[in-house]
Amino acid sequence: MTQMTRISTLDGSGEFDGYCATPQGRRPKAAIVVIQEIFGVNAGIRRKCDRLAEAGYLAIAPDLFWRLEPGIELGPDIEPQLQRAFSLMEQFDQDQGVRDIEATIKEARLRCDGGKVGAVGYCLGGRLAFMTAARTDVDASVGYYGVGIDNLLGESKAIAKPVMLHIPQEDHFVDKDAQARIHAGLDDHPKVVLHDYPGEDHGFATEMGARRSPASADLADRRTAAFFAEHLG
Repeated sequence: MTQMTRISTLDGSGEFDGYCATPQGRRPKAAIVVIQEIFGVNAGIRRKCDRLAEAGYLAIAPDLFWRLEPGIELGPDIEPQLQRAFSLMEQFDQDQGVRDIEATIKEARLRCDGGKVGAVGYCLGGRLAFMTAARTDVDASVGYYGVGIDNLLGESKAIAKPVMLHIPQEDHFVDKDAQARIHAGLDDHPKVVLHDYPGEDHGFATEMGARRSPASADLADRRTAAFFAEHLG
């Protein structure tokens, strides 16, 4: 079952929408917060939620751009929409975004009767998933092609719960030097596992569109599924 739901900010000063998918005819085994790309909670992100619900999880994708343009949905393969997405990303307050993710984790935990909550993010969401792991009580986090994580490595000391990062080696937003810094900073972290994808570019695991690389997307998603099964139950 899918529906839009309202989520209260941590300080109670406002509310924002989230797309919520729940398992059909059964109680969710855990919850997962799905963190958007720079394109909003579009059809691809909603499909990520739907697939997690099919696997038995309650999945919520918060509209993190709600303070800028509520309900926006953009496509990476349409140039004007891509440029609009870049503009929104430049205006977006990432620290506030993590607080809204934390509010979504709180809401998801209530909906699962206090059970475990994970997070998975893509692109901007991959970076936010890493920040979420360091700054919240989330139980497990996965980031796909997060940008700028090499500049956040100082936060890794605060990570106490499991984290998985998927790194395409030909990511045109994350060069080889940045990838090397990520490995140098995280390879020995007891809670972090990194997976590299040779020949793959940014966005390879999107649900639809020109960026998708099916074989690597399926491999990454299988690894994510196993990771959540282990750490969320």
